[in-house]
Formats: sequence, C-alpha cells, structure tokens
Amino acid sequence: MNLFADIRELVVAELMALQAAGVLPGGLDFAGVAVEPPRDAGHGHLATNAAMVLAKPSGMAPRAIAEALAARLMEDPRVAGADVAGPGFLNLRLVDAAWQGLVRAVLETGTAYGRSSLGQGRRVNVEFVSANPTGPMHVGHVRGAVVGDALARLLAYAGWDVTREYYINDGGAQVDVLARSAYERYREANGLEPEIREGLYPGDYLIPVGEALKAKYGASLLDKGEQEWLADVREFATGMMMEMIRGDLAALGVQMDVYSSEKALYGTGKIEAAIETLRGMGLIYEGVLEPPKGKEPDDWEPRVQTLFRSTAHGDDVDRPVMKSDGSWTYFAPDIAYHYDKVQRGFDELINIFGADHGGYVKRLKAVVAALSNNRVPLDIKLIQLVKLWKGGEPFKMSKRAGTFVTLRDVVDEVGADVTRFIMLTRKNDVALDFDFDKVQEQSKDNPVFYVQYANARVNSILRKARDAGIDVTDAVLANADLTLLSNEAEIGVARKLAEWPRLVEIAAKGNEPHRVAFYLYEVASDFHGLWNKGNDDASLRFLQDDPGVSQAKIALVRAVGVVICAGLGILGVTPVEEMR
Repeated sequence: MNLFADIRELVVAELMALQAAGVLPGGLDFAGVAVEPPRDAGHGHLATNAAMVLAKPSGMAPRAIAEALAARLMEDPRVAGADVAGPGFLNLRLVDAAWQGLVRAVLETGTAYGRSSLGQGRRVNVEFVSANPTGPMHVGHVRGAVVGDALARLLAYAGWDVTREYYINDGGAQVDVLARSAYERYREANGLEPEIREGLYPGDYLIPVGEALKAKYGASLLDKGEQEWLADVREFATGMMMEMIRGDLAALGVQMDVYSSEKALYGTGKIEAAIETLRGMGLIYEGVLEPPKGKEPDDWEPRVQTLFRSTAHGDDVDRPVMKSDGSWTYFAPDIAYHYDKVQRGFDELINIFGADHGGYVKRLKAVVAALSNNRVPLDIKLIQLVKLWKGGEPFKMSKRAGTFVTLRDVVDEVGADVTRFIMLTRKNDVALDFDFDKVQEQSKDNPVFYVQYANARVNSILRKARDAGIDVTDAVLANADLTLLSNEAEIGVARKLAEWPRLVEIAAKGNEPHRVAFYLYEVASDFHGLWNKGNDDASLRFLQDDPGVSQAKIALVRAVGVVICAGLGILGVTPVEEMR
C-alpha cells in the first residue's frame, strides 16, 4: 500500500472528471502532479501542486483550479478537509480511518510493505570500492563500500535487478610497486634486512606476503634479477591482497557479485575493440590538445596523440586514449571496461568513486553515452572524505597499514552495524566526521543508537504483552479494533509510516540511500515521542487493562517495527532486539 500514490490517483481521477465536465480543458499532462507531505505539518496531512502545475497549460487561475478540485475531493470518504492556500496550493486532511487502515496494511503486507516495482526489473550495475589491490582498505573505502552496498540493496528493494561489481585495478604501475614492496618482505623472511625505500609500501601487512613467498619459493628468488621475479611476485602479492580485501568487505557485510580485472583487458584485444568501435563512430582522431588551464606556454609540449572526441557527448575537452609513444593512457582500459558493461546488457550503470576521481566523471559519461548510443545512463557518485576523531583528537594512523586507518581498525572499534549506519548519516558528496566516542553514546544525538533503541522498545512491548497473555501475532493485530487509535500522537506515527513507500521510491530514483537513514531517525523520534507521552497520559500507554485496547495500540507498535527493520535491512544493519 502506498497511500500517497493512492491519493495521487484520486487527484488525477478528479482532474479528469473536471475535464469531462468542461471545467478543465482537454489535453493536459498530469505527469507533474504530485501529492506529498506539506512543508508545514500544521497545514494538513497531504498537499498537492495540481493547480499550480496546470494553471499555465490550462490558461486558468491556479486558485480557481484548486477550488474546483477541492470540492470534488471532499466527496471521497477518505478526505476530511481540502483547503486552498496562497495562490493555489491544496492541503488535504484525511479521516482517521485512512491512517488506521494504513497500520492494518503494514501488518497484512509485512516485510513487503514499502517494496516497489519502480525498477521494473531493469538491470543495473553498481560498481563500488574498486580499491587498488595494494593493501588493506582504508576508511575512505569504508564509506564508498557502505554507500555502494546500501544503494544496491535499495535498488533491489525498489524493483531493479542489481549486480554489485568490483573493478580490480591490477594493470597499472602500482602493482609493480606492490611486487617490489612484497619482495623486500620476502628478503626479510629469508633473514635479510628489507630495503623499504621511498615509494614502496611500508605497512606491516606485507610481512605475511613475504613469508608466504618464502614458503612457496624458498630462497630461489634472492639471486634473480627483477625481470625474472617481478611478474610472479606481482601475481602472487595481488592475489593475497585481494583475499585480504574480500575479507575486509565481508567484515563490513559486503558481498560482490562480480570481480573484474583491469589486467584481463590487456593483450586480449578488448581495448582495441572498444577504440575501434569509437573510431567507427568518427569519435577517434589524431590531434593536439590545448595546454591545460594554468600551464605556461614553456611548460607545455604540444604533441600529436590519439584522442577520443568526448566533447561530442558533453565533456569539456577531448581525451587522449593513446600516448605519442604508442602505449595506452589510463583512460583506454576504462573505455574497454565500460564497453564490456554495455555489452553485458545493463540498462543502467552506477559508479561509486572517491572525491579525487571527480575529473573522470565527464569523460566516462561521454564514453558510455557514445558506446551505448545514449541508451545506457551512467550515474557517478563521488564520496567525500571521512574525518576520524577519538578523545576529541584526530584518530591516528594504523601501524599495520603504515600510512592510514584501515577498515578493520574502524570495524574492530565500533562494529559493522554502527559503522554502516553512521557512514549513511550524510549525503555522499558531503564530508563526514566519524567520532568513535559519539557513535557509541546512548543518546538521541547518536542516530544509530536512537533507531536501534526504538526497535528494542518495540520488541520489549511485544515481550511484555506476550507475558501478559495477549496475542500479538500479526494476523490478530491486523484485525484489532484500530479505531481505538484516535489520539493525534498515534495518528502522527501512522502518518510517518505512510511515507515509507514514497521515501523508498524517491531515494531509489535519486540513488540516495542516505535518505533511508534520515527517515528512520524521524520514525524513531515520533515513536519515542509517543512512548514519552504515555508517561504523562495513561491512555497512551501500549499495555492497557482491556486486551482489545492493548492489541490496537500494539498493532501500531508492531507496524513501527516492520518499517524500522525494513529500513535497517536496506542499510545493511542488523536490528537490535534488546539494548544492553
């Protein structure tokens, strides 16, 4: 049940009736007509912009449309009031029965309440994390992993067919640096002093790699030149790093469906095929780029390069795909990789990148538009930095990693559930402060505690009711006399639950899983507020002397629990049934 969608259908039906009666002209487009919560809750339960969006195409004053629509809407038994405000906004109030019926619908629908067919089974690829396989994941990867996984869960909940994908950057110079760093730890495992010179990875995490290399090769690599051991050590070390990364992701509750390798694109003809496809479209040419902005003429060396005409698809400048020496640029394998995604038949692509990849947004959007003939949209979400705090000071780097705080450091400190929830308390493009002390506080200021506490209270009420011999199964609660839920505070909680299906679709349309975390906090706040009112007003307490009254009130409580658990499921957070 989506009450907002139901009332919108009512609004559109009455607009069509006004057309049939000659009050409104024919041929109007109702796509822009919306029904949503009013900005000021004191104005009513719902608001529609119908009169405002139809005024210009109909040639009528918006207030005249609103008044005619209000008169018709008042004939529906669900509508208690329809008030025209300002130039033509229409605020609606529904009868209590509408909100009471919403509680019943939640209990009857159960875990399916809020699920949507919005995605219509369209295939979407969500690529996220994609950290270089050169060490453990750091705190920046944590946020990208959580946002990507929560987005994938959200889209699946809203009807998309989702593939989670990790792109292994194992084809660049950084994996050669990894191999050289691992080789020094191999020398250390063989009793020699490692030479961790500048430019190599200093973290202790490579010590086990060196020991594993010794176990496999003994001392046989010590007397060989780099050209003899580099490829083998690179493959071995990369494999161990990816095993570590998979373990890190599992600790965070993230499971990928596909791991794609950059290295697999080289020497297979895939890069060449993608470039030739673009060439066939007239989008590859030999040319010289203008100097980058900020470069002095004597700093710039113009040279002929093979370029992708990305300006044909919205980019600011054309992009090199091959250097003047004939080697591929870093962009070339990215082209081939995204061409592979397009060829796999995805209807939509989403990439979750760190903020430092902002320069890739336009060029990747351009190449996907070209390779898919504008069929496949690409949305790129940039993840801003996470600042860690503890004891009022910045959290220090991890000795194990050498230069940064690892994912495991964070998860070991506060747990995966707290980590995931807090990482979604800000929009992805806003920097986030992660305070180890505050995220473990038991207060309203800690959103994860506040939401989990609400769910724990729900379960506490259900346990006490069972102990009192009250049947609180969903089927029984759904058939309780819900007209007993008549207090404005109770109706207010039901109104907030009614927003869940609408919130899911809004968040899915915008690829914004953080909206779920915000909404859950609001639900928890309304529920805790109702609980607190019961301390002063005995009639609002959930357990009453009359079992029938208790069942009605507990029906609302249980509905709150259904929605909170559904939302936490999207965030990848396990609901807490009891607070310790």
